[in-house]
Amino acid sequence: MAKAALAEAGEPGAGHGLSRSLKSRHVSMITFGGIIGAGLFVGSSTAISAIGPAAVLSYALAGFLVMLVMRMISEMAMALPGVQTFPDFARVGVGEWAGFLVGWLYWYFWVVVIAVEAIAGAKIINGWFPQFEVWQIGVTLMALLTGVNLMSAKSYGEFEFWFASTKVIAIIAFILVAGAYAFGLTSPNGPTFANLTTHGGFAPAGIAAIFAGVATTIFSLCGAEIATLAAAESEEGARTIARMTISVSVRILVFFVLSILMIVSVVPWNDIQVGVSPFAHALRVMGYPSADLIMNAIVLVAVLSCLNSGIYITSRAMFGLAQNGDAPQSCVVLSRSRVPARAIIIASLFSYGALAASVLAPDRVFNFLVTSSGAIMLFIYLIIALAQLRLRARLELENPAALAIRMWLYPYATWATIGGMLAVLALMGFSEAHASELWASVLVTLGFLIAYAVKRQLAR
Repeated sequence: MAKAALAEAGEPGAGHGLSRSLKSRHVSMITFGGIIGAGLFVGSSTAISAIGPAAVLSYALAGFLVMLVMRMISEMAMALPGVQTFPDFARVGVGEWAGFLVGWLYWYFWVVVIAVEAIAGAKIINGWFPQFEVWQIGVTLMALLTGVNLMSAKSYGEFEFWFASTKVIAIIAFILVAGAYAFGLTSPNGPTFANLTTHGGFAPAGIAAIFAGVATTIFSLCGAEIATLAAAESEEGARTIARMTISVSVRILVFFVLSILMIVSVVPWNDIQVGVSPFAHALRVMGYPSADLIMNAIVLVAVLSCLNSGIYITSRAMFGLAQNGDAPQSCVVLSRSRVPARAIIIASLFSYGALAASVLAPDRVFNFLVTSSGAIMLFIYLIIALAQLRLRARLELENPAALAIRMWLYPYATWATIGGMLAVLALMGFSEAHASELWASVLVTLGFLIAYAVKRQLAR
């Protein structure tokens, strides 16, 4: 269907597929760009304040669940040549409705992320230039990064490579500096690891809080699946991309866990304030007077990188939907630079709408948008896990040689992953702070399922 649309379109680039100009380093950093944002640098304050030093375990458990899902995606990516993106894995493994639902939920999730990251970046810049309104800065940032995405994939990839590299270097530098302090190499009073246990214990809120904290932390660790979307424009083979999905998820897990461990080792956990970067607080304690300026600059780079990746991800998600007839066929038409320009612009327009909602109706529309994206990634990962279960059973019977990468401890690890994600959703449902996120996400999911039913009815 997509090929027919391209052939009929008389626009530049119409007769060609997406360019394969991204290198593995580009794909890797696009993935990092989509994951590491304000959720780590600022949002981690919420988890630490609620859980204490044991927040490290919450992040480790959440990261392990995500890593298991990435292993499933890697298995399917290797076993299904020609099937490039994880929404298509859902389509092949579960059914057309699953591909439709996963594709549109993923698109929706990232459209909201774009608006949230634009606001986060705009607030930082507004602190430096208060003469401009937050919404004006947000619109400008989105316009600039939409322009970056309209360039060739290679140009975008290079731009994002350096963008994302900056925050990866910042995280590594923080871990090294904080590690030297925690071990007593630069601390005036010797090692500071006593902070892990001397302020109410390692788990002051109890063991249950560690597991409940997974519901808070797991969403900041989602995103390693981005590599499979970028694979369509990569010169690398399926094996490289499949292995990269796992390696990126492992590195993200290490970065997050070590960062949080260093923070709660350097400063007492009960000194962390919700909404205030715990990284900046730790730097101040270590004797860096310009900590706020340093962290604001790093957070700005992080959110802009996440915003940049978000525009890329939403456009490629819609491109994939259009290829399967689940989105307007105009979205598969490519520009002279061989990028899906219309899909990029549509993603931007919806995010502009979300940004406008943050100004015009912050307490209703925008809050609903943010809240309703809360559990969506877990819904997506659950469908992916079910697809892997079905596809693996089918492949073992029909073509076991295709299983070049295998899910660990199948089927037990897959079922354990599904159980873990269902447990997180149940914890959200019983939590006063997160119940609204769960039910709003359910409402959005039902809306897309109704849309699929209407689409099928009209196609008859």
